[in-house]
Formats: sequence, structure tokens, C-alpha cells
Amino acid sequence: MAATGVLKMGDWIRDDLPDLLWPALYLAHKDTTHAARDFVRWQEDVLADLDALGEPIEDRGFVAECLNGRLTGLERLAERIPEAKDILVRRAGDRGLLPEPVASALTAFPQRPAEWLTGCEQSVPEMTDLRLLSKAVQEAVTDGHREAVLKCLQIWAAVQAGTFRSDEMTIELLKFYPNDAGSRPHADTVVRASWGASRGARLMRDEHCFDAALAWSRVFWDFNSMTTKCVRRRDLEARKAAEEGRGAGGVQEEDLVRVTDGETDPLDLSTFTVDEDHDQSWMSQLPETSGVQPKDLRQRAMDMMRSYVEELETGRPFRLYDPAPQEVHAGLVSRAAREVITALGAPDLWCTEHGSHVGRVVVESRIVLAWMSTQDDDIYRAYKEYGAGKAKLYSRIAQELPSEWLVRGASEAIEQIEKLSHNHDIVDHVVVDTRSTFAEGKPLRVMADEVGMLDLYRHSYQLQSGVTHSEWWSVEEHAMERCMNILHRGHLIPSLSLSYGGNVDLARSWIIGLYGLMRMSLQLLGTNEEAVAEAFAWLHNHPGDEEHRDDTPAT
Repeated sequence: MAATGVLKMGDWIRDDLPDLLWPALYLAHKDTTHAARDFVRWQEDVLADLDALGEPIEDRGFVAECLNGRLTGLERLAERIPEAKDILVRRAGDRGLLPEPVASALTAFPQRPAEWLTGCEQSVPEMTDLRLLSKAVQEAVTDGHREAVLKCLQIWAAVQAGTFRSDEMTIELLKFYPNDAGSRPHADTVVRASWGASRGARLMRDEHCFDAALAWSRVFWDFNSMTTKCVRRRDLEARKAAEEGRGAGGVQEEDLVRVTDGETDPLDLSTFTVDEDHDQSWMSQLPETSGVQPKDLRQRAMDMMRSYVEELETGRPFRLYDPAPQEVHAGLVSRAAREVITALGAPDLWCTEHGSHVGRVVVESRIVLAWMSTQDDDIYRAYKEYGAGKAKLYSRIAQELPSEWLVRGASEAIEQIEKLSHNHDIVDHVVVDTRSTFAEGKPLRVMADEVGMLDLYRHSYQLQSGVTHSEWWSVEEHAMERCMNILHRGHLIPSLSLSYGGNVDLARSWIIGLYGLMRMSLQLLGTNEEAVAEAFAWLHNHPGDEEHRDDTPAT
């Protein structure tokens, strides 16, 4: 099914949960799934009041669809039957479905369908609103039963309207749902499956039936990026440790945002200095490396990465509904930065033989991001799906190895690779693309040519690729030497001398290239130019005057 394109994997949390925000918030506020029966009684009340308007409801199926808990459903019902608006609000009040915390959390969102539901003007969300919202989303994501109850609202509405049709076994299973604990897991599964089938059937009848819901979902997720900040796992761990009283002296905020490769830095570069007056280079005059001694290059790269992350995470709004472009940009820049930062901590790598891969990663990332920016946004999803397929392929290949061949930890690594394929445990839907690149096999050289970066590819990437791929000229130059025995006719033998590292200009070129990659990434993402300039303003301070840097922790 996946290969034919018939199978469509949906994301109900992204596309549908915002539309079900009202019941999700109410159940989270009540802290019990059984509170859903209040909505069932509300459905019954509304249907009875609509029947009492004087004329029988002509399309009870339409009304049932509008009472399934969706905000867009309420909007549609009020548009077709204007009198329904007062009935919906009044009956919600009668059943206590809009307590102050729920109404307040709903009111925090602009452009919300059925804005008239709460009777309040949109306002800035308070911390209590965000806590309830987080609780509602988390329970919907992690609790299969909570998910099923939210999705069962459409079944209960159809039952109330007399339009529900199903086989006898399903009806018997749902008759006492969710009160029958014994049949609840089975019923949960049936509800979730029927919900997806019902949604698909509605799309078959009208491909635009969820357009309003999707538009609202986009507003919901993107608005969340304006009201809340990103949180890393280590932030939570540090907070937990602080709450438990571990770590004398407390946790400093800068420790939560500083880009590091571990808790300690075992490298000592304190004696690695260069007399700039004696060894001038144009690279040492650029803001990225101006006034920085070689021993401090690593810290400079770390600070640059920090500024990039700050600007990326505070550049509102972060497109949470469709985050693929920003995730890919952030991922490739982070990958390149980590390579540069690690290499700058080991001067032995500051040479062509051992450090070619560093510049290669920076150049490749720049070409790929520039090329993807010229395509539709679908290319970012294609890039991620291509990677997921590769992870699936690698995990399958690794699973062929006899268990006795595996070193300690290999099994866990294989499981992690398989997890990174994002495949389903039961439905094998991830496609393995065996072409050489994510762009339907298009080589990197062609991408570079199409975005005017062919010279960068030829003069940097291609030369460094020769070293990385062990082309013979590189092996001969770096790993071999002439035998000096005249009787051996000058054949080549392995060299026992390592290439000299410590090429400061090469190390600086990595930082300069990384800075260019970061600025290009932010520009392609449409980040505010003034904000970007401000984020990197510290680079243009007087050389060596680090005390003027803005050390405010990232938000």
C-alpha cells in the first residue's frame, strides 16, 4: 500500500487536536476521562433544543458532524442555523463545560473558530493557561484512552442524532464504553480505527471539508511558538537536579545554553598561540576570527553557534505546523558546527590530510541548503523521508549480522537506527530510496551548478573529497613515502610520520565558512535581518573585547 501511494499516514495531533481543543482542555481540567459524558449530555441538550425550534432538523447527519467537539463544527452549525449559536453557548454553560480555566485557555488564541463560544476577547495567555494547555496536549499524545474518548465524540453525536450505523459487534462493544473496564482497551482501538476511516471517507466525499480545521491548526501551532520557548532535555534534567538539591552552587543559566561537547574539556590549548605581527593573514582580519588566538578558536565557534540557535529559536514565529524547513536548516548547520567545534579542539586535525572532512561538511551543507531553497518546501520533507528510508535500510542490513559478531552496545545501536526510520511497528510504510541523493539522485555538483556555487564545489568540496575518499594522489602524498634504498628502485612505502597539524589559517577558514553558512541559513529562512545583525553584533566589537558581548541566556 505504501509503494502504490494508497496509504496516507496522518498526523491527528497536528491536524485535528487543535480543532478538538475545547473538549481536550475540559478533560484535562477535570483530570478524568469520564468527564466526557458532560459533552454527551450537552450534545443531547443541543439536539433537543434544535428540534424544538419549530421545524424538524432536515440534515441530522450534518448537525451530528457539527457536534463532534470540533470548534470548526460549531462555526459551521451557527452559520447554517443562526439560532444555534445561543443554544450552543447556553447549554455549554448549563453543563459547566466552560469553567474559567478552560475559557481562559481558549481565549488566548487569535483567529479561533467559534470565538463567540467563551464570550471573551482574545488576551495574552497566562502561565496557568499554558500549563493547562500543555497538560491537555500531553494527555492526548501519550494516553491512548484519552485520544479514543476525544475521537468518540463524533460517534456519540451520531448516536444522539440517530445517524450512527455500524455492525452489531461494534455496537455491542461501544454500548457501555468507556465505563466497562474489561472491554475498554478493545473499544479504544475500534474507536481510533473508525475515526480514521470516517475522516478518510469524508475527504473522499469532499476534499476540502477539513480546510478550515487545517487553517486553524496552522494558527494554533505557530502561535505557540510566540508564547512559549524551546526546552531541551538537559534543561529539564538540570531543573530536576536543582529541585532535588544536587549540585552545590546551583545551576547557572548560561550552562543551559552554552554549546559544549560534554561536561568537561580535557584539551589544553593554553600554550597554542601565534604572533600575528609575525604571521599576518587576511583571515585573521575578518570579524569571525579577528583578534582571536588559535587557542580560542573553538570558543569562538561555540559562541557563533549559540548566537545562531538564539536567533533561530527567538525569530518568531517558528513554523511549528510545518517545521521541516527550519528543522533541516538547523540540523545541517548544527551538524557542520559540531564538526568544526570538535576539530578546533584538536590541533592535530588542522591539516589537509586529517581535516579535509571538516571543510567538506561545511561546503556540502551550504550547497544543499542553497539548492533546497530554490525548490518547493516539499523538498525538505523529501530530504527527511530519504534519510528515514536509509535508516530503515541500514537497520535491516545490520540485523543480518550474527549476534555473536556484535560488540557490546551494537544491538542497542541497531534498535536506535531502526527507531530513526520512524517506521510503524505494524504498518511498514517507510519507503527505501536507493538513489544516490535525496533529490531523485541529482548529484551535489549539479545542485551547486544550479545555484551558482559550482566554483565553491570545484575549488573546495571536490579537492577535499579526494582526501576524504582516499584517492590515490592523496594517499601518495600523505600516507606514503619513497624508499631510499637504491636497490629498491624508489618504490613507495607507508610513511611512519604523521602530517603536521596546527595550520591556523585552515582552522580559521572553518570558522569563516561556518559563519557564512549560518548567515545564509537565517537569510533563506526569512529571519529578520536587523535581528540577525544584532544577534551577531558581538563579532564586530573591538578585537578581543569580549566583555562587551551580550551574554544574555537564550530564551
